[in-house]
Amino acid sequence: MIQELIDEVLEDRGDHISSGKWKPSGLGQCFRRQYWTRKQEEPSNPIDKRTLRVFKAGNLFHDFVQTNLLTRYPNWQKEVKIEVEDVLGYADLVSEDEVVDIKSQHSRKFWHNTQEVNNGADIKDMFFNNWLQVAWYAWSLGKEKMRLVFVSKDDLSIQEYVLPLDGYWKGLLDEEFTKLNYYWKDNQTPAAQPRLYGGEETKKECEYCQFKDKCFAMEKSKKGATNGK
Repeated sequence: MIQELIDEVLEDRGDHISSGKWKPSGLGQCFRRQYWTRKQEEPSNPIDKRTLRVFKAGNLFHDFVQTNLLTRYPNWQKEVKIEVEDVLGYADLVSEDEVVDIKSQHSRKFWHNTQEVNNGADIKDMFFNNWLQVAWYAWSLGKEKMRLVFVSKDDLSIQEYVLPLDGYWKGLLDEEFTKLNYYWKDNQTPAAQPRLYGGEETKKECEYCQFKDKCFAMEKSKKGATNGK
């Protein structure tokens, strides 16, 4: 009964009104996925109950870290709303010269990240979409640095990485939005092209996409039409 109650509460709070704008948290994802999200297409693979619980657990850890950082640094701002013509997002924490984004992770992912970094992996590539998100916040607010803070949901261990907001990230953001806005203004559905977690090679991003079945059906239909010719 308690499990059912929790799931009911989370499901009731799961629906929200879309802004109709690009989401910074989606940057770096498949362009079709971002496009359909903004179009408010009906998901063929809606978020299940377990995933809602995972998100809520992540929010609890996120809020704990955020609240305690503000206790130490009262001049910092939290959940700073940033809205422009076609983008809307909320920066977790904003200090005098940087933007901080907090991400919770399960212990296996946390351990894997540590091993990768210790073995010389490039943090720019490892957390590409996360950097794009916090880079947009920093650029929009005129901040010089961006920080990613990863929190282990097992023991509150912390990993944090800091990078300057330089021309490299500004160039990537400009490229990202140029492509997104091209599709949007042309009312053109982008090609199916997973970009996260190994991209086309693994297609792992598809497993987390709310439009997976719809997208696969569209691609199958295209192949059928091509073979029919």
